[in-house]
Amino acid sequence: MPTYAEDTSVSTSKSVEEIQRTLQRFGAADFAITQGPRGVLIQFAMKNRLVKFTVLLPPLDEFARTPERRTVRSKADQLKAWDQACRQRYRALLLCIKAKLEAVESGIETFDEAFLSHLVLPSGDTIGKWYGPQVELIYSGKNPPQLPSIIEDKRD
Repeated sequence: MPTYAEDTSVSTSKSVEEIQRTLQRFGAADFAITQGPRGVLIQFAMKNRLVKFTVLLPPLDEFARTPERRTVRSKADQLKAWDQACRQRYRALLLCIKAKLEAVESGIETFDEAFLSHLVLPSGDTIGKWYGPQVELIYSGKNPPQLPSIIEDKRD
């Protein structure tokens, strides 16, 4: 289980407000958030780019038992443990976004380098979703299909 902010008392709505303030402070033009029981989607426009973060939240039934899986939790305790895990994810998301923006501001990396996998393509998918399978192919030893060379080596 993640440890960053695992005991946070900050509500998810406060984390969302802090994410929005951070984005505004760094110059994001637009900000949209969609929250649901399965996850959260945050989009913003910045540096002539559209950025999208999607964070899946753990399923509620994952908290039906204590971490040792010995004791069944009451519905109230199950909901309390799930809410804590959700608050932790929101705090981690804030940390991630803030760290990327600080790295760009400090000149450690460019905006595109920091947010590359979260940039939105015209299809609505992120670059990360698009290139993820390509990276898997490369690291498995199989190269993705490539275009044939237009210049053939006639030397034999």
